[in-house]
Amino acid sequence: MTTTYARPAESPPTRLPREGLAESERIRHVLVAPQDRPERATAFSASLTYGWRALQKIKHLPEQLFDVTIFPIMMTVMFTFIFGGAIGGSVSNYVQFLIPGIFVQTLIMITMYTGLTLNKDFSKGVFDRFRSLPVWRPAQLVGALLGDQVRYLLAGTIMLGIGFLLGFRPDGGLIGVAAAFLLLLIFSFSLSWVWTTVSLAVRTEQAAMGVSMFVLMPLTFASNIFVDPQTMPSWLQGAVEVNPVSIVVTAVRELMNGVYSASSIGLVGLCCLVLIASFGPLSMSIYNRKS
Repeated sequence: MTTTYARPAESPPTRLPREGLAESERIRHVLVAPQDRPERATAFSASLTYGWRALQKIKHLPEQLFDVTIFPIMMTVMFTFIFGGAIGGSVSNYVQFLIPGIFVQTLIMITMYTGLTLNKDFSKGVFDRFRSLPVWRPAQLVGALLGDQVRYLLAGTIMLGIGFLLGFRPDGGLIGVAAAFLLLLIFSFSLSWVWTTVSLAVRTEQAAMGVSMFVLMPLTFASNIFVDPQTMPSWLQGAVEVNPVSIVVTAVRELMNGVYSASSIGLVGLCCLVLIASFGPLSMSIYNRKS
């Protein structure tokens, strides 16, 4: 006698809600059960993770630090000994005027490399994979800029060390120098959004460098970094005074001399807000549409 067992009825497959979901969310529904899914990373933690990635790139490609180690030394020594006697009367006098200005110039010039690095990553398709991840989308750019803060910190430390060796003695002491350094790091982060926009808008790394240098050269040389604007033609003084680089240099010089001017610091803060408010959304708009 043959016993027949009834086959258990199969439960119908779970229909996942697919309508109205982003592609990254639909992938998560397929690959991971809802109860096993990790919590979504916060904007802060995602930004730090991408910042850590930027630091790991420096670890594996230490030659990336060439610009932040050799460039500050070359600029400081060259301008001090070539132009010091002609502009300041003596090297020792000119160092007190030059170091705060060239400190600003060094970090501003290095911000340009942030855009070049991003453009290279885009050309390799790295950010195409990042955009498929379920994280706060701006974290991928914010993290890259935060990682570059370490480069700025290293370059600024080397630059100030060379300045102290050449005889620079700020009246504001360590607190004034630290305050000036912090203010400049904030401005450098804000300015980096400009080069981020440029790197996303152009196709090649060479084009990004060309546009960046075209903007940076007049901004840094038509400023109060190397000479007092009072020695310039009257028609040029007005442009120099409103130059954002001149505004930052003035605030940094005051802080290093122990002068804490709310108006000077406030103007730098206003410049930072304008830069981030203008180029942050513009960068994200290009980033979301870029293929």
